[in-house]
Amino acid sequence: MHPCSAADQTSRSALIWINQPPRAEDYEAVMELLDLDAFRRTPLATDPFDYVVVPNFIRPEGLAAALRDFPRIDDAGLAPAAATRHGPAFAQLVAEIGGDAVSRAFAEKFGLALSPEQLMIMVRGRSDARDGRIHTDSAAKLVTALLYLNESWAAEGGRLRLLRSAHDIEDAVAEVAPCGGALVAFRRSEHSYHGHKPHVGIRRYVMFNWMGHAGLARRETLRHGLSAAVKRLLPRRRGAP
Repeated sequence: MHPCSAADQTSRSALIWINQPPRAEDYEAVMELLDLDAFRRTPLATDPFDYVVVPNFIRPEGLAAALRDFPRIDDAGLAPAAATRHGPAFAQLVAEIGGDAVSRAFAEKFGLALSPEQLMIMVRGRSDARDGRIHTDSAAKLVTALLYLNESWAAEGGRLRLLRSAHDIEDAVAEVAPCGGALVAFRRSEHSYHGHKPHVGIRRYVMFNWMGHAGLARRETLRHGLSAAVKRLLPRRRGAP
């Protein structure tokens, strides 16, 4: 079985840019990378919390370009997409996520008032042994979306699980291999438990969150940006004479 096939999705029951955000219309793309029609067609699951899984949210014909232009990230931390060096296809992907159409589609799906101004778009390239612990996400987040950009996935660890409780990683209602342009999105709640078994190594994804308000999104984006900058500097300082 291909590790990113639909059968592998096992069921068991905008960044707020510091300056001006790029717009989807600024990129003369051959096609749209995101399949919003597939997202709209996918029903919302409600047990044990509101979530949706879309296996090919990035169109298969666009995934290779997005992977090619994915930023190089050498540590296991999150960084604002705007603070990374990346190619044009990845820039287009981020611009589409930050566009009005995506916020409208997610607002309709989750029954919330969501706008691009509330978006925070982060990127991550690696995971370490500490990642994957069960959690619900911060109460400051309204909706969390995880978009996976690994071409394939054979490892047991690193597969996102949506869970019924805070204490048992095996008590899952869904498991998603983090690859193939798959999307997992959920409405944050006090019981939106999720996590994964440990995986150390490359695990590429874009995380985008609609925050409670625009100011909060700006603040959190800045905080993550400063943290990423410090992490980039620390190895150089440790190696300095």
